[in-house]
Amino acid sequence: MNYNRVGNSELVVSEICLGTMTFGEQNTESEAHEQLDYATANGVNFIDAAEMYPVPPRAETQGLTESYVGSWLKRQKRDELVIASKVTGPGRGFQWVRDGAGANAIDSKSIETAIDGSLRRLQTDYIDLYQIHWPDRYVPNFGEWSFDPAKERSTIPIVNQLEALGNQLKKGKIRYVGLSNETPWGILEFLRIAKEHKLPAIVSTQNAYNLLNRSFESGLSEVSHQENVPLLAYSPLAFGHLTGKYFQDTVDSSARLSLFPKFGARYEKPNVPTASRAYAELAEKYNLAPAALAVAFVCSRWFVASNIIGATNIEQLKENLTSAEVSLAPDLIREIDNLHLRYTNPAV
Repeated sequence: MNYNRVGNSELVVSEICLGTMTFGEQNTESEAHEQLDYATANGVNFIDAAEMYPVPPRAETQGLTESYVGSWLKRQKRDELVIASKVTGPGRGFQWVRDGAGANAIDSKSIETAIDGSLRRLQTDYIDLYQIHWPDRYVPNFGEWSFDPAKERSTIPIVNQLEALGNQLKKGKIRYVGLSNETPWGILEFLRIAKEHKLPAIVSTQNAYNLLNRSFESGLSEVSHQENVPLLAYSPLAFGHLTGKYFQDTVDSSARLSLFPKFGARYEKPNVPTASRAYAELAEKYNLAPAALAVAFVCSRWFVASNIIGATNIEQLKENLTSAEVSLAPDLIREIDNLHLRYTNPAV
């Protein structure tokens, strides 16, 4: 397992991060602990959660992911692990988060309440990396691809968000601040304001990145390089589309899109099946499993500090961890790029 430093922080994380959003929905507590045990035994030291998990978001299950991680974490050597979590943002109607406050803006009260709730569920005194799950302001996200000024809404000023996060950092509840589902302008503005007001600078951004969505490379990658804000890449398998399982004659009834067919709108786009099949055929040409090609590609990118994988069973987890060890030949990278030119970001 390789390890990378997260931006300008002191966090050193495994190149594979265990995503946990299925814990409490598709995975029981014992299954979650089995995954956590296996991942850490195989070199993973980075675990990502969120207060709104598991997914799909429901009032009945909200918070179970962190609780399952917490019941495992209390038995571990805490200082050997990097734990990340996130505050739920506004605009998505999650009225049940924080007893109704989940639909509110990311203000000081929301941040403190969210962090205290996460600490309680995680059974820890601090969170290593605390992220804003999606911007407080309007941005096109989760399947949207074009900015529409008419959709702008009132928002908490970034300086106030950073002040609130800074207060929690001073109290020792969090160590570093990160963003998620962000844009180039957003990252640069957070950095500018942090420098101007001597507030905590963000150290990472967690955005979707995979063979079907390489939009990070357009503008965010330059920001990542110039400002040393690496990517924590989520959805490397594009909700399972890049495993090849969704164009088999019989799809497993336990697959995420079988259970939740309306979840993952960004992948319900015309060229996703065609592009997914093309990448699967390319993997076969090089004697690789489709999932191995997808995971290895994300790990190979210079701007990725960690690749956030998710699994619903141990076999999937084993395959994902093994895939990270695959080295992609230059000829294969060229063929990947040729397919990207033919099917450019079909899942943005």
